[in-house]
Amino acid sequence: MAVIDDLDVQIVRLFLAEPKIGVLEASRRLGVARATVQARLDRLTERDVIASWSPEISPEALGYPVMAFLTLEVVQGEGRTPVADHLASIPEVLEACTITGAGDLWCRVVARSNTDLQRVLDAVVSVPAIVRVATVIRLQTELAPRIAPLVEASLEAPATHR
Repeated sequence: MAVIDDLDVQIVRLFLAEPKIGVLEASRRLGVARATVQARLDRLTERDVIASWSPEISPEALGYPVMAFLTLEVVQGEGRTPVADHLASIPEVLEACTITGAGDLWCRVVARSNTDLQRVLDAVVSVPAIVRVATVIRLQTELAPRIAPLVEASLEAPATHR
């Protein structure tokens, strides 16, 4: 597991809040050398603490306001790869994870409307490897995906967990 210190947390916190800030401005605000900030960012990236510098895209702004969560049951013995490859071919499938419990895969999908969601569901189940799908439609996001609290908590974690 990656161990981060207080300066790493400050750097990550700053770039989470202002992704376009730049290394020079970050160093000025944090009161450390530009090379220090750059070296820390490089190290955090190498260790996959910072997994991406990609922009966060809003499906709603692209015209996909409907979000649903699917639990898929798949034919046993055929492996997950063919199903994952199929799901990857559908642009509206944003995420797919193997899960435990009822079902085999969980997917997060978007659609232009509830009617369009039916088209997306039809595309998802269009392969024989998917036996059943249970769908739950998001009504409202109460807590958007976030990572900053976890970054903060990583400093407070006992050393045995680092």
